[in-house]
Amino acid sequence: MKVIISGAGGRMGRALIEVSKEFPQIEISGLLEKQGHPMIGKKVEGIEVKSSLREVIDSGDVLIEFTSPEASLEHLKIVKEKKKGMVLGTTGFNEEEKEVINQAGKEIPIVFSYNMSVGMNLFFHILGEVTRILGRDYEVEILEIHHHHKKDAPSGTALTLGEIIAANRGQKLKEVAVFGRKGKTGERKREEIGIHALRGGGVVGEHQILFLSQGERIEFVHRAESRLAFARGAMRAAIWLEGKKPGVYNMEDVLFK
Repeated sequence: MKVIISGAGGRMGRALIEVSKEFPQIEISGLLEKQGHPMIGKKVEGIEVKSSLREVIDSGDVLIEFTSPEASLEHLKIVKEKKKGMVLGTTGFNEEEKEVINQAGKEIPIVFSYNMSVGMNLFFHILGEVTRILGRDYEVEILEIHHHHKKDAPSGTALTLGEIIAANRGQKLKEVAVFGRKGKTGERKREEIGIHALRGGGVVGEHQILFLSQGERIEFVHRAESRLAFARGAMRAAIWLEGKKPGVYNMEDVLFK
C-alpha cells in the first residue's frame, strides 16, 4: 500500500511518518506541506516534501489527511479525480462540507473519522448499548480537553460522542446539546446533553462522559497520551481501504466489519 501523507511537517504528519515504520505493508510514496512551509524541498526518510498534491498523487494509492477543512476539500477533489482512496482525519467541517465528502464517497472509498484511535473507536462501538441500558433516567455531560493549538471547539470526537448518545435516546443532538453554561441558566433539563471544551498546555486529547442520576455517577474516560495512537489507527485504515468499493466508511468499519 503506497501512502501519501498530507501535513507532513505537522504534529500528526510527524507521528504518521514515525508509525509507518511499524507497518511493513505501508510504503510512504509522497509527503505534502502547504506552500511556503520551511520543509518544502527538504527530504524526510529520503522523500522530498512537495507543496502540490498533483505532483505526487500518481505515486500513491491512498492519501492520509490531517490538516484543515479547506486544504482537505481541495485535496479531495484531486483524489476523486484520480480515483484514489483517502483516510480523512481532519476536524472542523460544517454540514455543507460534510455533504461534499459524502458525495465524493459515491466515487471513491474514504475512511472519515474525527478520532482514529483504536481505544476511542471501541468506546464508540459500545456507547450505544450503554446509553440504551441507562436510558433517559441519567443526565449526560461530556467534557473534552485539548492542547492550546487546537482551532475548533468542541472537538469532533466530543460531538460524535454526543451524536451517539442522542441517537440512542431517540434525540437529535442539535436539539438537546448545551455548549457550556453561564449566568442564570435555570434548572437543568433532563434531556440536555452538556458538552464542554477546555484548552491548554500540550494535552493530546482527553474525553470524559458522565452519566449522572440522583443515586450514582458513572464515568467513562479516554486519554490519548500520544498522537501515535491516532496515527496507528490511520495506518490501519489505509491498509483496510485496499480493494474497497466507493463509500464513506468510519473506523468502526475498519475495526469491526
